[in-house]
Formats: sequence, C-alpha cells, structure tokens
Amino acid sequence: MNLRFAIGNLRLMLAFTALLLSGWIVTGCVSKNKLTAVKPGQRLDRRGDEIMVCGQLFHTGAPVILWTDPGGYDAYRTERRFAPMTQASYAETTRQVKDITSPNRYSLRQSVLTTQQAEQVRGGGWPLELLQQKVDQFVIHYDVCGTAAQCFFILHDYRDLSVHFMLDVDGTIYQTLDLKERAWHATTANSRSVGVEIANIGAYPLGTRDDPLDQWYRHDDTGKRRLVLPISVRKGNLPPNLVVRPMRDDPIVGEVQGQKMRMYDLTPQQYDSLTRLTATLCKVFPKLKCDYPRDEDGKLITHQLTKAQLDQYEGVLGHFHVDNKKTDPGPAFQWDLVIDGARKLMK
Repeated sequence: MNLRFAIGNLRLMLAFTALLLSGWIVTGCVSKNKLTAVKPGQRLDRRGDEIMVCGQLFHTGAPVILWTDPGGYDAYRTERRFAPMTQASYAETTRQVKDITSPNRYSLRQSVLTTQQAEQVRGGGWPLELLQQKVDQFVIHYDVCGTAAQCFFILHDYRDLSVHFMLDVDGTIYQTLDLKERAWHATTANSRSVGVEIANIGAYPLGTRDDPLDQWYRHDDTGKRRLVLPISVRKGNLPPNLVVRPMRDDPIVGEVQGQKMRMYDLTPQQYDSLTRLTATLCKVFPKLKCDYPRDEDGKLITHQLTKAQLDQYEGVLGHFHVDNKKTDPGPAFQWDLVIDGARKLMK
C-alpha cells in the first residue's frame, strides 16, 4: 500500500513538473515570437509625413522629405550639392569657396552636455530622453532665397551653414539632419534649439532701393498676387506650373528691431505645414513650450531678447529674438495663427 502511494505521488510530481515545463516553454515561445514577428528583409514603408529624431520617426501630418529620400537635401555630405561633380569635393571646394573651412556644416550639442554625456553621444548615438532634456527652443527664420533648393545651395555650398528644416513655398518640409545634431543657424541658440528656414524673399525697410518684393509678387489675370520665381532661382522639386499666393494679398508693414519693414506673407501651405511641425516638436520635446516671447501685456516682443531672457526662455521664437542684426521671420509672420493652431493639434 505504501509502495502504491509512493508511486502515485511520484507520478503526480512528474505530471506537475511537466505542466510547469510546458508553461515555461509556451511562455518562452510567446516572447520569442514577439521578437521574431517581423520577417527578415521585410520592408517598412514611410507614410511621407515623418520627421526623424534620434533615429526615430514621428508623424507630423505635413509632407516631409528626409535627407535620405530621393529629392532630399543631405547636410551630412561634405561635398557641395550643386557644384559640378568634378568641382564638388571638399578639397576642391576649399580652393573655390573661402567661407567653407570645415567639411562639416553641423556639430555636437556640446555646450549643453556634461563631460560624461558628451562622451556618451560623441559617436552619434543619442538616447531620445537625453535630447528631450536639452532641446527647448524652436527658431524660425525666413531664408531670403525664395525656395528650399536655393536655400540649401546658399547654406551648404557657400556659407558653411545648416538648418534642420527647410519649408518650401508649396508646404513641403525638407529635413536635412537628425535633430540630435547641432545645426549652425542661430549662433548662441544652436546647442539648445531646432531651426527652420522658411522659403520667403524676406522683409525690407521702407524706402529701400531695389526692393525685390514687387518682382517676386505680381498680379495675375485674377487680379490677385502670386509668387513669381525668377529664372535664376533653383526650383528643386517644385512643379513647373505651380501657383502659390501669399496668405494676404497686400504687403504687410510692421516693426522689427525698432525699424519699419515691408514684407509679403507666407503661403497658406507654409502656414499649415509649419503649424503641424510646431505641434509635433512641442509634443516630442516636453520643455519646448508652445508659445512665443511676450511682453508684460502679452504682446509679441519684436526685438532681440536680453541675454538673461534668452537664457531662461523655452519655446518658439524668431531669429530676431536671438540676434539684433536679424529681422526674420519678419513683420508679416502670423505668430498667433501658428501657435493657436499648434495648440489645437496638440489637444
């Protein structure tokens, strides 16, 4: 009787052990299946509205062309984009363009990093969480070039500069660098900011001789203003018969840096894409507040911030808030349209 009891207990223990082992095997298979759910070589398609931050993609809802896409603009390249191939190399460039003194147009965000953090990311790999701690400003420029292609030509091929985003007249956003990089676009704000150059010929003091605004914006058969691109300007990916108009038909006069200036507004397509990009950046970077510099009455500050103000500021701002020699994004730029629209999208 005792022998039978012992054998029964042994069988029960073996059965229970087998059950535990089978559960472990099943659990192990589930975990392994999660890791191997994607087949090797399976293609993942972009939707076409993503920006890249630390190698990760974030949707914007606006058309985006990355530097890795056909038709993109790659600020990682050391050669000039628009020079003839035989003259494009860095060695040849230094002989022809005196302002280009480095093969790079970007650098490490070193001034906002500790020594340990700089060692961690100097090879190029940034944890997203670390970048989110460091980026707290979004600087808006107009490019005084008129198109994204012309802007990249000037920045990359001649001025040894860079910017994370270029916004073309048709609303297409071009990203030239991962946002982990320190682009060279706004001097003292570079290490903590993201920058965008908006395709627009810019603002000019009242009474300026050879003001180009009336050449770039002309009345067409409808009686409304439309943007007319000169033959000499690079069009890039813009369709040849593109018709775009400033959001407001008449030039806007306003004060920047204490000076009255005249400027045509951005296109509706640009405002739509910029609003979506702003909302996306403010979501990705928690320290980047969705607002612009305001005075005590809550109105836009239209001049350079003091060093103390700039050091403390976290949010969206213009190039003229950083540098007293700059006037972009100019008097026509509709701050409330962008900020209010971005806030609605964020909700």
